[in-house]
Amino acid sequence: MNICNPTKLAWLLLLVLWTFDDLKASGPPPPDPWAVEDAQARAALPEFKEIPAANPGELTKAANWPRAESMTNWHRSLGDATSSRFSALTQINRGNVKRLEVAWTYRSKDGVGNLQCNPIIVEGVMFAPTVGHHIVALNAATGAELWRFKPEIRLGGMRLEDYPARRGLVFWPGDVQSSARILFTCGNWIYALDPRTGRPTDGFGEHGRTVLPTGGTVAGAIFKNVLVVPGFNRDVFGYDIRNGKLLWTFHTLPQPGEFGYETWHRVSDGANCWGGMALDEARGIAYVATGSPKPNFVGTGHHGDNLFSNCILALDVLTGKRLWHFQEIRHDIWDLDIPAPPNLVTVRRDGRRVDAVAQVTKLGNTLLLDRVTGESLFPVRLRRAPASKLPGEWTASYQPDIQTPEPFARQQFSPADVTTRSEEAREYIKKRVATVNTGWFEPFEEGKPTVLYNIHGGAEWTGAAFDPISGCLYVSANEIPWIVTVFRDDNEPPRDSKNPTLGETLYQQSCASCHGPDRIGVGTAPPLRGLRHRANDAEVLALLKTGRNLMPAAPPMTDMEQKALLDFIFLRDRNALASDSKPVRPAYTHNGYPKLLDHENYPGNKPPWGTLNCIDLNTGRLRWKVPLGEYSELTAQGIPKTGTENFGGAMVTAGGLVFCSGTRDNLIRAFDAATGEELWSRKLPLHGTAPPATYAVDGRQYVVIAATGGGKLGGPSGDSWVAFALPKSVTHE
Repeated sequence: MNICNPTKLAWLLLLVLWTFDDLKASGPPPPDPWAVEDAQARAALPEFKEIPAANPGELTKAANWPRAESMTNWHRSLGDATSSRFSALTQINRGNVKRLEVAWTYRSKDGVGNLQCNPIIVEGVMFAPTVGHHIVALNAATGAELWRFKPEIRLGGMRLEDYPARRGLVFWPGDVQSSARILFTCGNWIYALDPRTGRPTDGFGEHGRTVLPTGGTVAGAIFKNVLVVPGFNRDVFGYDIRNGKLLWTFHTLPQPGEFGYETWHRVSDGANCWGGMALDEARGIAYVATGSPKPNFVGTGHHGDNLFSNCILALDVLTGKRLWHFQEIRHDIWDLDIPAPPNLVTVRRDGRRVDAVAQVTKLGNTLLLDRVTGESLFPVRLRRAPASKLPGEWTASYQPDIQTPEPFARQQFSPADVTTRSEEAREYIKKRVATVNTGWFEPFEEGKPTVLYNIHGGAEWTGAAFDPISGCLYVSANEIPWIVTVFRDDNEPPRDSKNPTLGETLYQQSCASCHGPDRIGVGTAPPLRGLRHRANDAEVLALLKTGRNLMPAAPPMTDMEQKALLDFIFLRDRNALASDSKPVRPAYTHNGYPKLLDHENYPGNKPPWGTLNCIDLNTGRLRWKVPLGEYSELTAQGIPKTGTENFGGAMVTAGGLVFCSGTRDNLIRAFDAATGEELWSRKLPLHGTAPPATYAVDGRQYVVIAATGGGKLGGPSGDSWVAFALPKSVTHE
């Protein structure tokens, strides 16, 4: 690019300054690893910085791709290479959607489970996984099974990446050298099947499969002869689509000597590619979303900005070389991955059609970047972030405070968010949050709970759908608070379970129901592991006597019993601890992923708790936002629709409709794409567990969805796929 341009010089200068400031604050650790960040030095930095928007006149002109026919096919999970889940089919539209009915239901009858795959449909045949770990081909007009194939499954506990086609698969039509094939990942393999028979494809790897070193869950994408596959645990890979030969590897955890290696003090784990990808077939560029560094909530072992975590990566498909990257969050300790596949979009800027990539995030942001340069189409505001209070933790100086496009979810919890659903619920939550930390990118403090949004989104892995006609992006979102506690842990020797001490017996009788049998906390009750590092005998005795917030006073105990209980909690009732020798740095852990729920298990914040959002990418403004999902028992009490936590994702059609499911009420819904008005709904066997797809067979349009329940929403699970269509009398009108 022309770096003599003043706008681009400002862009580059700000990037350099931002990186320099972050390295000062979150780079190599100080000589004393027990040190705490200098909050005064952090407070002296400017409150805001801004990366200016790209010059509209220099944005990449639209390439008039994808082709129109790809918008009526569904040959790759999420629609096509753009991952936009848009269909140009119009038979089902605003005027007749109320007449949709079940066309067929398929039950795989090989178990129960949670499917998270958007299927593909090729020439009247639907290809999809089952809960019993098969891949099946179905007659897309009737749901009749044509064949099934069972790949080799890892024995023992199943990992996410072990499920065949966990979140997608892709069809390749073949060429003069090679036959057509269906491609998907399963464990540490990529499989290629003959779409006619379901048999492994000869000549692809060995016996129709090739090694995928770090496993995979999402649909790959194809440019010329190269199949790009993101690795679940890390890295991105390019394979020869014909023979399965590995062509290149891009390391998302940089190796020594590679760009980005200097942004880690100690490369640990993370920057994994479970969110998904898109591919620009006009330019040969792959776009991959990456997750956060690990472990979550504790960043003492990986100081620095931690590239390429929390990034959108643009890679040359033929070589695997990095073209550009954009990192949303530096040194993420909040589990705020970029969780979803990017959407390739075409929008209008100053009267010109330009090609961009849109990326929705857990934080509730929509990043809108030029496809070729990675520059933002809107200014990117950065806000000074708090310094860490945790010894050995060094947070980034600045984090994104993006104003345009407008965020579609709340990004920080405040007392004003406490539920008003009932007086009892409000008082319960007020006590829960009376002594917690909250705030803008608030770091974790040892032993003190932090309430935050967005661990399950904002946006989740289901991502967004884009309408190229209107330039609008549709994304389902969650707005649920979480209450997480980081605490000092101890390397404890094992106990004698057959001969518990008196203190252990008293703890199990009086304390374990709230603080857990292993003392790591239950729900929002704080952990007691490592308590000896943050409290003393007198403080605990006072708490046992009076209680605090939701903790009642302890049952009456003799002095001997109190001493025995304290000796158990403070680890004095056993032999010398392995952790008594001072470690190189503190060892921390956390109390899991407890949601902030009220006494009746509803979210502890004001609604909405789940939403469907329409963002006009031409202007960056939210056109509409509506609750997604309903608790019928609350509606019956006169409470306006709250929305529910959801994991489904939207699909948009040229018929003016947005279809979305994944809510706790087990409904699939159709909304008016222009207004957000709900036009139709239908009960599913269980809640929808992936975005729907749409296709046409013999002149009849269908909408199909996995409805297997379970997953992160919990509840029963099943084995169903359900397809809807208009009555045949309507389709022939």
